[in-house]
Amino acid sequence: MTGFGRGWETIVRINIIGAGSIGLLYGAKLGLSGAEVTIWTRTREQSDLINRKGVHFIGPNGEVENVMSLTSEWLTGERVIRVDHTSSSWIILAVKQTDINDELLDLIRELTTHAQEGSAIVCIQNGVGHLEKLADSVVGIPVYAAVTTAGAKREDKRTVRYTGDGQLWVSNRAENCSNYDYMDVMSQKLFVDSMQKAGFDVFLSNEINNRIFQKLLINAIINPLTAIFDSTNGELPKHKKRLNVMTALFNETITVLRAAGISLPEDSWLRLLEVCEKTSVNVSSMLSDVRAGRLTEIDAINGAIVRMGEQHHLKTPMNESVIAIIESYELDPKERE
Repeated sequence: MTGFGRGWETIVRINIIGAGSIGLLYGAKLGLSGAEVTIWTRTREQSDLINRKGVHFIGPNGEVENVMSLTSEWLTGERVIRVDHTSSSWIILAVKQTDINDELLDLIRELTTHAQEGSAIVCIQNGVGHLEKLADSVVGIPVYAAVTTAGAKREDKRTVRYTGDGQLWVSNRAENCSNYDYMDVMSQKLFVDSMQKAGFDVFLSNEINNRIFQKLLINAIINPLTAIFDSTNGELPKHKKRLNVMTALFNETITVLRAAGISLPEDSWLRLLEVCEKTSVNVSSMLSDVRAGRLTEIDAINGAIVRMGEQHHLKTPMNESVIAIIESYELDPKERE
């Protein structure tokens, strides 16, 4: 396999930062396709487990693969950054917004310090606000916004179940680079080809901002309400009174987004219900965080709606209420794991 300087048949190295459901899903399928993958985990325990036993992948039809053709490193402690000067390296940032801290930014800078031309970072976080932080912190490496609709469930520290096909939309323009040249075009093509070879539907988009806010709308309803009602995604709309709460939160949120100039489909409510149905057995990331006592992404999701409402002189009592409830569930920082 070669890098851009010698024929560029494939992307040689893909670093996936984050070993939750999406990180393990991408790592497993990319590993099965022959890509050279490193998964970066939060703990040494998880990293050692993946290195010893691989990623246990369960497909949508129950098929099982044990993926050993990848490596893992852990985010904290001493580490050795392996730099291949003959290849480009793409980083898929698959952590929650709350995990984008100084330590993580230091790792990204280490990974990109000696990066070959054609390297880049793809960000698939929920909510808004993180792209600006990353764009300001990473110099010389394109940072691309992305939205994924793939369904996955992490069943243990090395097991992931693929719960639903989805798409990955990647911006065709970087957040932090004004120049867009031939190398960027070919680099994106290689990334798309690698992801498609792994079995994902991947597209470049010049309307990524609208797609981010379309997903924000869905997350702003499903995530906090499943966490508050302690329900799966599919259970949420089946209870009449909970459906009324969903409707009220949806109407308030879509009014704010449209006031902000976001183009949203006329059938957005039906799409929301469709997501609940397609991911019916899924436990939302916010509910998982609440159950585990972790900090949630409520500020990056519903907090963003409240701030946009303030900018456009719109009241947001439903969003403010779910924020207050979710924040009341979060442990004091000293009590968190």
